[in-house]
Amino acid sequence: MHKKIISIINQKGGVGKTTTVINLATGLSMKGKKILVIDLDPQGNATTGLGLSNTEISDNTIYSVLNGNKKISEAIQQTKFGGLNLVSSNVDLSGLEVETAGDNRRAFKLKDELTAILNDSETFYDYILIDCPPSLSLLTIMALVASESLIVPLQTEFFALEGLTQLMKTIERIKSNLNPTLNIRGILLTMFDKRNKLSTEVEKEARSYFKEKVYSSIIPRNVRLSEAPSHGVPVLIYDKTCPGSKAYFSLTDEVLNQDKPVESAA
Repeated sequence: MHKKIISIINQKGGVGKTTTVINLATGLSMKGKKILVIDLDPQGNATTGLGLSNTEISDNTIYSVLNGNKKISEAIQQTKFGGLNLVSSNVDLSGLEVETAGDNRRAFKLKDELTAILNDSETFYDYILIDCPPSLSLLTIMALVASESLIVPLQTEFFALEGLTQLMKTIERIKSNLNPTLNIRGILLTMFDKRNKLSTEVEKEARSYFKEKVYSSIIPRNVRLSEAPSHGVPVLIYDKTCPGSKAYFSLTDEVLNQDKPVESAA
């Protein structure tokens, strides 16, 4: 199967990016896929949300990989969820941009490391999911250069679409200079409240603008979704029947269907 590196990206914080990474990774692993999550956010929320620590002093983080001290294969940790591995993050990562200022190939560092992993016959991953920081910083550029495709969580709230303009410009710039095959795999509507007229209007606007790029699955506002991270478990395990879990199971199926070979007409 073709290896798939997907970044979950939006330069706006609080849109459900990390929640999507954690639960899509879990959903895919429950379907028997081998998953690697790269926590590329110095806040380390994907790390804690998958039950690992983002505070202990450790060399086995993405920071040590990107500053050249470790190979990525040395930094991979197993989570307690079968088939789901993680390269963790902590606050050290926030210093990377300044520390690598003199390196003119730094934008390619993550891509080089992931290419090495994908070419290693002993490690196999069906999907590599990257949790991007909520900014258009060097870390985000690294993710865009390394990725094949992007999933953009879009909060169904006022000004949500306007916020995408800057992201789209950045994506176009990366495509023309550094990663010509990069594409948007899908737009995921999040924090949807069906009682709120605005949510419905944003959905309508997003679907008319992005057409079939918008996933059918919509992630609702859901208490269980916000409780799960404090327990260090994905909501799909914390409460698999809540509305948030049902939505992420549905998204998992959509993502897998995108990768099914198109049936020939013969």
